[in-house]
Amino acid sequence: MPFVTNNNDGPASDDSSNAGPRPSPGKSGFSPPAAATDLVEARRALLAQQDGPKRLDAAGLRQVLVDLHDFWLTTKGAEIGIRPNSGFAIVAVGGLGRQELLPYSDLDLILLHDDMKPAEVSEVADALWYPLWDAHIALDHSVRTVPQALQVASSDMTAALAMLDARHIAGDEELTNLLIGGIRRQWRTDIRHRFGELVDTARDRWKRSGDIAHRAEPDLKNGRGGLRDVQMLDNLAIAQLTDGMGSLRPDSPGGGLRTAYTRLLDIRTELHRIAGRPRESLRAQDADEIGAALRIGDRFDLARTISDCARTVSYSVDLGLRTSANALPRRGLSKLRRAPLRRPLDEGVVEHAGEVVLARSAIPSKDPGLILRVASAAARTGLPIGAATLSRLADHAPELREPWPPEALSDLLVLLGTGSHMVDPIEALDRTGLWGRLLPEWGAVRDLPPRDAVHIWTVDRHLVETTAYASTMTTRVSRPDLLVLGALLHDLGKGRGADHSIVGAELAAQIGNRIGLWPQDVALLSEMVRYHLLLPSTATRRDLDDPETAQSVVDALGGSRVLLELLAALAEADSLATGPGVWGEWKASLVGELVRRCLRLMDGEPLPQPEPLSDKEIRLAENGGVTVEIDTTEGPHTFEVTMIAPDGPGMLSKMAGVLALNGLRLRSANARSHAGSVVNTFVVVPTFGDPPEPGLIRQQLLQAIDGRLDIGARLDARERDMPTPPQVGDRQVAVPALFAQAPPRVLWIEPDIDAEREDAPVTLELRAGDRLGLLARVAAVIEGAGASVEWAKVTTLGGTVVDTFGVDLPADSAQMRASLEEAILAVVPPPAPAEDSDEPEGGAGGSPGAGVPIG
Repeated sequence: MPFVTNNNDGPASDDSSNAGPRPSPGKSGFSPPAAATDLVEARRALLAQQDGPKRLDAAGLRQVLVDLHDFWLTTKGAEIGIRPNSGFAIVAVGGLGRQELLPYSDLDLILLHDDMKPAEVSEVADALWYPLWDAHIALDHSVRTVPQALQVASSDMTAALAMLDARHIAGDEELTNLLIGGIRRQWRTDIRHRFGELVDTARDRWKRSGDIAHRAEPDLKNGRGGLRDVQMLDNLAIAQLTDGMGSLRPDSPGGGLRTAYTRLLDIRTELHRIAGRPRESLRAQDADEIGAALRIGDRFDLARTISDCARTVSYSVDLGLRTSANALPRRGLSKLRRAPLRRPLDEGVVEHAGEVVLARSAIPSKDPGLILRVASAAARTGLPIGAATLSRLADHAPELREPWPPEALSDLLVLLGTGSHMVDPIEALDRTGLWGRLLPEWGAVRDLPPRDAVHIWTVDRHLVETTAYASTMTTRVSRPDLLVLGALLHDLGKGRGADHSIVGAELAAQIGNRIGLWPQDVALLSEMVRYHLLLPSTATRRDLDDPETAQSVVDALGGSRVLLELLAALAEADSLATGPGVWGEWKASLVGELVRRCLRLMDGEPLPQPEPLSDKEIRLAENGGVTVEIDTTEGPHTFEVTMIAPDGPGMLSKMAGVLALNGLRLRSANARSHAGSVVNTFVVVPTFGDPPEPGLIRQQLLQAIDGRLDIGARLDARERDMPTPPQVGDRQVAVPALFAQAPPRVLWIEPDIDAEREDAPVTLELRAGDRLGLLARVAAVIEGAGASVEWAKVTTLGGTVVDTFGVDLPADSAQMRASLEEAILAVVPPPAPAEDSDEPEGGAGGSPGAGVPIG
């Protein structure tokens, strides 16, 4: 059933039985206007009641204006012979057609006639239009037969959309019904050919008018997230392609589409009343008065309301356009197209028809981590989350227990590490109330307008943008997980009436404990938020040549090099996400110099060391042979795989490759040797379902050792079979298997002088985006260069890997290291190419200015 609004933005119902003459608006205190000049005077008197008990609210004002104009048109129509069965009808479109007439809106009218004589048509039209013109009432009019109107609508998109709002006012109601029924049948029939034009028209409008949610003076009617967007959804509903409501419920942020639309319409009504003219862009000087009239608050409260409503509308439009595109009627051979396949993306999550949806076996009520798995899968693949999936999660997904299981934290980190691709999934979760369920503290900053004009985003969007920028810097730091978490939380203390850094530090500690960070990491995250302004404020306000300047920073940070590098990256991401020109070469050079001076005052970090073997691992290694064991862990979808085999070339690569071929994603790994055997322990997460039997993995490992299983070729084939990202224009949205957000880095950590062992291995650390079978590929490259991996410690933090190898080089030299580094970088995901974006300058996707070197 089409979504048809009543006193909202949408076309009138197909049922025209209630569309006859309206009663006199005597309840408003005005006498029925006898002439067009009386109509003008009645409007003027109505709008003059700005204060007092007789002042109508926005909705009441619109209704009385509709009553006044309906009554005048009905009376005038009867006077000039426009009566039932007369062959003439007065039809309203636009605001009057939708019964949403604003104080200074134009009258949009059609005089329909049943192929009457030209002289008679001219006489009736002059008698109707001239009084309105003489009274200086803004009028958009046309005179047509029903076939003429349908012909115009078939070729003119603007006219077609206007007539979809048609409502009978006076005269021959049968004529009006013929027009309304005909225009809607024609629209449904032609929508397959006209859908692209409708979308292009909307995008052109958005480009001209901008995004309401993030604009200083938003165009409430034409901007993205505005009133015309809801009209477009209603037009698609008439075509029976979407209902426009999707997964939004009344208890969602913004109250759902209907509530958001009504609020924007009320704000636009008050804008007309206060401005005294037909204005669509809300100016800052009118905001306080409009907020007071609607009892919203001051201009900041009004801006927050507008942002909330516009984001609700924007989300609904994205959903409606996607649903409509999938529902377009098929013709010819396209009807024979096979139903789309369901491809596994994660446990309980699949891709179907270009959307991320729940698997048939998924039970949201028993799987609290499903929300984050769905969101991270959407961000990794660039696919939107299905509306039905969001509804099921909102209705049935339980709260995550505290502290969160490691799997949920990992999925959150994957989501936050996907750069600009995280924006849409987070927005979808936020509009449906799921993001606030994960982070209840988010409500205080949702749609919170900035107090500083240099900020171009609301506070919550600024946090997401900062995280997107931070995800491009994860390979600069040793703790990429804390970097993206700190970016997401750094301004969470705003809007609470106190120093946001101090309040935010307390909130960060609270959240860190909830999501399952280790205590030392909770303290580090809290310190990040507490001191996120320290480096830029010190670098730009104090003398860097003064030794006390760097010393004060070192003292404040407790001498932590890890915290310093995190704050340096966060300072750059925060500035880039603030607005254009906030981060540049001058600021970058000052912060970089401050960081270098602080590093000289700090002690070095301890060198990485291999993990010791457990008693069980020692016993299995001494038994010899090939052993594979799989044990459960605390997480329901995480397993520990122990693999032991006689030492030999390429064992780490072969073991990691076999796991990857079985769809086991690597969370962490420890590779060591003992008694002539390699002892490797992997913590893995199956892509879907349970891991295979240990015997099957052992059999494949034996085939790999014997050379009967080409792991590299099999990995390449599996990667080619991964879901294809959606197309947007002439480019693809995201290719997580091939591109990373941050550029990869290879670091060489020199060993200390060891008197007991002069041939100690050099330490190689790889920081890069994750990829299917990455550990297998990197280990194969190292071992193929003639080097041997004595030990390895592998960690996947979200979408970034930090892999440390103790490597024995055959001939350690600068040339050897450079050659090995080049070979490693050839198999890791390169940074994603720059994308063209419609975002304002400084939005996520570019990184102007110099970065702060760390490490």
